[in-house]
Amino acid sequence: MAVPKRKTSKWRRDQRRAQNFFARLRVPSLSECPNCSEKILPHRVCPYCGHYKGKEIITVD
Repeated sequence: MAVPKRKTSKWRRDQRRAQNFFARLRVPSLSECPNCSEKILPHRVCPYCGHYKGKEIITVD
């Protein structure tokens, strides 16, 4: 069974745990829909007009 050779310091432990905290603070990058010019997540169907890569994928009322 694997056993650690040295005790993990509080600093090293906290630095490892802090990575998840900073990842949650990151703002997602937004791109502009070429059809309706709304800000959307990249590589997603536009929820406002329903287009993706120049084709209508879903119909939006």
